[in-house]
Amino acid sequence: MTTRAGFVALIGEPNAGKSTLTNAMVGAKVSIVTHKVQTTRARIRGVAMEGESQIVFIDTPGLFRPRRRLDRAMVAAAWGGAADADIIVLLVEAHRGLTDGVKEILTRLAEIGQGRTVALAINKIDRVEAPVLLKLTEALNEAYPDFVRTFMISAEKGYGVKDLRQWLAGELPESPWLYPEDQIADLPMRMIAAEMTREKLTLRLHQELPYQLTVETEAWEERKDGSARIDQIIYVSRAGHKGIVLGNKGETIKAVSKAAREELEEFLGRKVHLFCQVKVREKWLDEAERYSEMGLDFRDGNA
Repeated sequence: MTTRAGFVALIGEPNAGKSTLTNAMVGAKVSIVTHKVQTTRARIRGVAMEGESQIVFIDTPGLFRPRRRLDRAMVAAAWGGAADADIIVLLVEAHRGLTDGVKEILTRLAEIGQGRTVALAINKIDRVEAPVLLKLTEALNEAYPDFVRTFMISAEKGYGVKDLRQWLAGELPESPWLYPEDQIADLPMRMIAAEMTREKLTLRLHQELPYQLTVETEAWEERKDGSARIDQIIYVSRAGHKGIVLGNKGETIKAVSKAAREELEEFLGRKVHLFCQVKVREKWLDEAERYSEMGLDFRDGNA
């Protein structure tokens, strides 16, 4: 029996659908998905099985022009993920087309993609008419002639996902599997739990605040009755933000904790006791330890 295994990096602009595609490929929620851009911070890997192939997805942060230290670390993580991969898949939103951001990515791909298998996946195809898709496909392949294949997909609705997964499975190098067959992500459960809570905060809060906070799982206790007690800290950078996260009479944090707990219970298949604290830590965006908790390299944030 010949087994294959390798890394696939999904790259693209923020909100291109990389996390949604990872989750669709893996068949479970391993990357947090929200309507806000720049949600994915760490290179979350999802592991999908397709026949005798094990596809390890590197779900990279969206590529954009970085302004802050955290932004720079996220962009460095994204390109680092692409440089480490066996196959790179560029995701482009069908209805947005060949944007300036996509053009910048294609320019960088010309350097990083050399000697690598690079495919194009045009996502959200249900949002445009066929002639528009055809024109976009031609324009993108003209801008980057080294795409080995072009796929038309809708990660959210599942169109074309199976074809892409089967193709990836066949393109990976022959190799023993890199993870146990039943493993779906290489992130520690503590980090997945923190990401789930951060997703709920991102959905509940507005404007810039989600980018000014981070969540860490401080303690994880396995109880004799099979349940788990999880203690988390939500770090915010200003005292005023603490009040926003807590909400009137604590209703925001209660709603967030409840939603995160329910999702964790579904993910783990058992009862969870989740306790969230909010702490002000003004300089967390400049602390190396916080970046390590997110799976990012603090040094990559240097200008």
